[in-house]
Amino acid sequence: MTAPVAHAAEAGAGADLLFDEAFLRRLEQLELASRRLTVGRMKGERRSVRRGQSVEFADYRNYSAGDDLRQLDWNVYARLERLFVKLFVEEEDVTVHVLVDASRSMDFGEPNKLTFARRAAGALAYLGLVHLDRVSVAFLGDGRAINMRPLRGKARVFEVFKFLSEPRSERLTGVAAAARDYASRIRGRGPLILVSDLLDPGYLDALRDLAGTRCQLSVLHVLAPEELDPEVPRDARLVDNETGRGIEVTGDDDLVDRYRTRLGEWQEELAAFCSRRGGAYVSVASDVDLSDLLFDVLRRRKVIE
Repeated sequence: MTAPVAHAAEAGAGADLLFDEAFLRRLEQLELASRRLTVGRMKGERRSVRRGQSVEFADYRNYSAGDDLRQLDWNVYARLERLFVKLFVEEEDVTVHVLVDASRSMDFGEPNKLTFARRAAGALAYLGLVHLDRVSVAFLGDGRAINMRPLRGKARVFEVFKFLSEPRSERLTGVAAAARDYASRIRGRGPLILVSDLLDPGYLDALRDLAGTRCQLSVLHVLAPEELDPEVPRDARLVDNETGRGIEVTGDDDLVDRYRTRLGEWQEELAAFCSRRGGAYVSVASDVDLSDLLFDVLRRRKVIE
């Protein structure tokens, strides 16, 4: 058996984040997709579509007055007697943003949605750290974003896991205000992954604010198996576990069918919203194996390369 190596308990936190060495080694073969141009302040491992001064040759273009003479290719001039400027692929500095909805509605289900979200966020953050990106992780809840300072480098992984494993006291989602809070403080662009059940009236406002940061938005829409395929007793009282408000319902096949239809329409609405803004929408059940999510589902959706 492979010994667990990425255990949040080693950093004094809970045991939600437990990955074995084989899993982490497989993760290191992946990379978060970043299809948009990102202008950074220091050189990382990614390659930008920009052309500037760097180490990797890209192409030539004709010389124009005012170009840097140091970029002329004199060997080409000797052969063709024409001046060409060398173009290079410029390295870019990417910030990976991982946001986890920590409201009471996420602390529900079997398996628990928040536990699943913590683990998914930890794995995604690890991808950024391994590839020397800056990684910013935040919890959203009660109308605000609680985030740790951006970190870089694989050696900082236990700090991220400790933060993700800490107990949360948030009750209400307030996802619109929380997303606006985080978006207003963004200091670096790159992949932005929101992990949430989106069970908040302001979910579209939240997505608009996050998409407006010009980061590459991906939404992991996490629902529990019983939310995807509910069984409602004949006489039931449904209680909102954030507000405590309840409603009496009569469970029958018609109610469940209408619920499933509306759920499907909602998921289609979310997928269309993300697609129009160049982002990715992924609906995922909390009982999905994390390996399947990372190595199959997110790769097919181009969230991970």
